[in-house]
Order: sequence, then C-alpha cells, then structure tokens
Amino acid sequence: MPRRNVPRPAAVYGIDIGKNIFHVVGLGSDGVPVQKVRFRRDTLLQFFERAPPTIVGMESCAGSQWIARKIQELGHKVRLIPAQFVKPYVKSNKSDIIDAEAIAEAATRPTMRFAALKSEEQADLQALHRVRDQMIGTRTRLINQMRAFCLEYGIALRQGAGLFKLDLPLVLEDQSNDLSSAMRKLLAELFADLRQLERRIGDVTREIEAIASREDAARRLMTIPGVGALGATALLAAVGNGRQFQKARDLAAWLGLVPREYSTGGKQKLLGISKRGNRYVRKLLVHGARSCFRHLDRTRDRLGSWLDGLQARMHPNKAVVALAAKMARIVWVVLTRPGALYERRDPAFT
Repeated sequence: MPRRNVPRPAAVYGIDIGKNIFHVVGLGSDGVPVQKVRFRRDTLLQFFERAPPTIVGMESCAGSQWIARKIQELGHKVRLIPAQFVKPYVKSNKSDIIDAEAIAEAATRPTMRFAALKSEEQADLQALHRVRDQMIGTRTRLINQMRAFCLEYGIALRQGAGLFKLDLPLVLEDQSNDLSSAMRKLLAELFADLRQLERRIGDVTREIEAIASREDAARRLMTIPGVGALGATALLAAVGNGRQFQKARDLAAWLGLVPREYSTGGKQKLLGISKRGNRYVRKLLVHGARSCFRHLDRTRDRLGSWLDGLQARMHPNKAVVALAAKMARIVWVVLTRPGALYERRDPAFT
C-alpha cells in the first residue's frame, strides 16, 4: 500500500490575526512551511490545544494580548512582534497566508525584538489611563470650542482651564454683553457637560491613585523624583516588571528618550530623540522631569549637582529630556531590583 504523506511537525507557528478569521502557517525546523490552515475564532484555540507545545508568533496588535494569554496557558511559548519588524519578511505580494508565514519567520530570528505579554491587571490599568487621557483631550477640545464661540460674540476669555472656569460663569451672568439667548443657553449646557466631565476625570484619577497606594511596586516607583501616582501606574501597565529589557538604557530607548542615530561612512550623527514606544508614558516622564527640574531641592538630592552641570552646558528643554531619560533608567532598576533603593550607589543611576 502506498504510504500516506504525514505532515511534519511544526517548529514554529505564525498567526495572522483578524476579527473573526485567523490564518496560521507552521514552519518546520528547516524553515520550510509544513502547514497552512484557516480558522474561525471559536476553532483557533481548539487547534492549539491539540498541537504539541511550540513557539507561536503573532503581530502585537488589537486583540493579540488576549489570544496570547490563552495560547500560553495551553503550554506554548508566545512571541508578540511589532508590525514594523514583520514587514521586511513579507515577500512579493501580500495576503493573509503570506503575512502569517512572515510572522512565523520573524519569530525565529535570534535578534528580533518582541513585545511583552500583559496580564489582565495590566490591561485594566492601561485602560483606565487611556480613558482618562481621552477625557482630558475631550475637556481641552470642549474648552477651546466654548472659547471660540465667545470670541465670535466679541468676548475674549483668558487662557488656561482654571481661568476659563472662573470667567465663563461671569460671562453667562452678564446680560450687557452681545451673547444671544440661543448662544447663552448653548454655552450653559456645554459648561454643564464640562463640569460632568471633570467629575468623571476626578473619579478615574482617584481610582488610579488608590491602585498606586496598594501596589508595592508603584509605591517604590513613587520614591523617584518626578514620578507620581499617574506615572508609576502608567509604567507598571506598560512595562510590568521590566525584565524584558536587558539593561536600563533599553527602557529609555524603548520610550524614545534617546537620540536617533543616522551614521554612515564611519561618521556618527546623532539627531533629536527618537520618540518611539509609548507616547503617553514618555509624556508623563517628561512632564515629571520638568517639574523636578524646577522644584527639586538640589542641595539635598543626589541629582542636584548633576542637574546643575547639565543646565550649565545645554538648553533647559534638553536638560529636561535628559533627566526624563535618567528617570527611565532609575525606573528599570527599581522594577528589576526590588532591594535597590534610590539612595544606593548603583551604577545604573549614573
């Protein structure tokens, strides 16, 4: 009897993620595709439940964290790859199967950079931060819109959210200005929306602060100058325990706080900061560094003399970003070495 062709076992799987349809390509130990299949969402996990434990790669995108956690619970080793690192492995035309094959190939590269898997607690905390950030953006747009409406009626309000909230009620009460009754009613309704939005922002902020007070890692992060409850919890949500980075500078580079390099011909050329990685966390660190730069007691803190030297030789804005990069390095040490306090003479702090 002729021998049936039994597919070789796959050494690595690549998954192209969709909303309902998932394309899976398995590569053998020699890198040759040995399996190409298509699943719906309800059958994907059944396939990996029967498959022997192996490496499973997928792009780090919406929905990948949940799938990664489920597949990892089945005994597989999951590797999440940023989409920009997968694209060089896509050959010729593009299709879902070709994308899955490229993901599988990228997952086997020894120098590939992978995204860390997030726990459910990290996902919940990150969602709180993103909702708060979205509401703050909505508040800014709402204030700007109301200020523009007033300007169309010859009323120029002072800049700043605090001054705006003081000035607008006076404008609404002043019957001698040129506001029409319809615009006065509309502005009153928008101002009520603003107050409701600020109450919601306050509730989310207090919830984040309560989490920061409960988490030991967050309390340790808040001992770093310039890192508060928002910064500490945002770092925990984005970075976790920080062990996916080999050294402190890797975290600063991941946050985009190190110079971008464009060197050729043996000549090094450093540009501005790369601004890669998590924009929200980078923003919090830079704002924290700016506050620290202005208000830190430099006679009592170890960073004082370093900041004085930095300020003497460069622009204050550059010094603030340099301080934010140093804060990121300190964050890595505090996360990966729980026994290392900020006061210790640790080489990573220098």
